[in-house]
Amino acid sequence: MTGDRWADWQWFRTELLAWYAQHGRDLPWRRTHDPYAILVSEFMLQQTQVVTVIAHYQKWLKQLPTIQTCAQAQPQDIFKLWEGLGYYRRATYLHQTCQIIVREYGGKIPQALDTLITLPGIGRTTAGGILSHAFNLPTPILDGNVQRVLSRLFALTTPPHRNQKQLWHYSQRLLDPVAPGRFNQALMDVGAGVCLPKDPQCGRCPWQNGCMSTQTQQQHDLPVREPGKEIPHRTIGVGVIWNAQGQVLIDQRPSTGLLANLWEFPGGKVEAGESVPDCIRREIYEELGLEIQVGEHLITVNHRYTHLRVTLVVHHCFYRSGIPELRGCQAYAWVELPDLCRYPFPQANQKIIQALQESPIPPYPLEMGGGRVQSK
Repeated sequence: MTGDRWADWQWFRTELLAWYAQHGRDLPWRRTHDPYAILVSEFMLQQTQVVTVIAHYQKWLKQLPTIQTCAQAQPQDIFKLWEGLGYYRRATYLHQTCQIIVREYGGKIPQALDTLITLPGIGRTTAGGILSHAFNLPTPILDGNVQRVLSRLFALTTPPHRNQKQLWHYSQRLLDPVAPGRFNQALMDVGAGVCLPKDPQCGRCPWQNGCMSTQTQQQHDLPVREPGKEIPHRTIGVGVIWNAQGQVLIDQRPSTGLLANLWEFPGGKVEAGESVPDCIRREIYEELGLEIQVGEHLITVNHRYTHLRVTLVVHHCFYRSGIPELRGCQAYAWVELPDLCRYPFPQANQKIIQALQESPIPPYPLEMGGGRVQSK
């Protein structure tokens, strides 16, 4: 740019919107101005790729078409619809937000930024996406893609997380006041498909003639990254516990913490010097108060969360004795294999379910005398 003049900022807006008219992605939430549908899309798009969101978004709106139906839904139905998107806390926040909007705002999404960001799961970027898209209000956004675009556009040599105030200033200053929703969508498309992290496609960028990092050949070095912390790794012993009736035991995680309220096959962290079978026996007793026999290995699943890598080592197990107790979970259920699909599971557990569906049910040990399950 030649200076902080209206004509310069307007050039950026005109070029971006012209590019978007020709190259913008055709996404289902861009075909509606229904504030609730846009609210759903903004929650789902937090930390999740567009290609993953599309099918979940369409299924969600088919089953919960209004903010009222979402507010009235049961938590387990919410989690089941969210299954496969990850970061399940977002599902809880979306549900709570809809309930608050119905209860306190007559089912109408607040159009004041200061009010909207007080609702669960809505930060400044999510609020900006909702307000600009649904109501055409001039509110900026600053997700990871946008931070990268702006860092290169203005050749910022400070890591983005240390430069939020300046980045928000540029996002607000660039924003087209007449078409803020289209502008924000276009800005995200440039970040997602042109201004790529490792291989920026500068020749396709609508702003190439005004990009400071392109002019100084810094685009491959920006944004500045700080060394990342090593992600810890845990090995988890997991038991698929069978009873004599051919059912498996699942339990529901606590209502707070990682993967809150989801169902899983019980187990826990393998301690130093402990074998996986010993870990499974110990964890099942500590968590549920059951005595089990550990059988053959079923599957090993590697999974990565944002802050943690886990290896799930899964064994067939067999119920021996005890009445299930809620020591480390909030509920349990003995379930037939076909009925597992009714419960919301973490993504890593889906691979266990698939392995069970593809493997024969193991024979129940005769020496255990039937192993009938006691009930409370």
